[in-house]
Amino acid sequence: MIDYSPFWETLAHSEENWYTLTKKHKLSDSTLHRLKYNKDISMKTVNDLCRILNCRIEDIAVYVPSEEDQKL
Repeated sequence: MIDYSPFWETLAHSEENWYTLTKKHKLSDSTLHRLKYNKDISMKTVNDLCRILNCRIEDIAVYVPSEEDQKL
């Protein structure tokens, strides 16, 4: 499973917040809701977040093995 808790940590240490992400950078509330609940988001969104927050992918997400992962 992809865990987005690093995103919230990165966001807390940035000059951005939920309001600026949605109003200034035009991210949807739905996208932030998906991040909050570790739902899938696109790599384009990850790219946008890295650009906005001036960070690396590791600052947005981390892989955590889970029983909920798709069977291979």
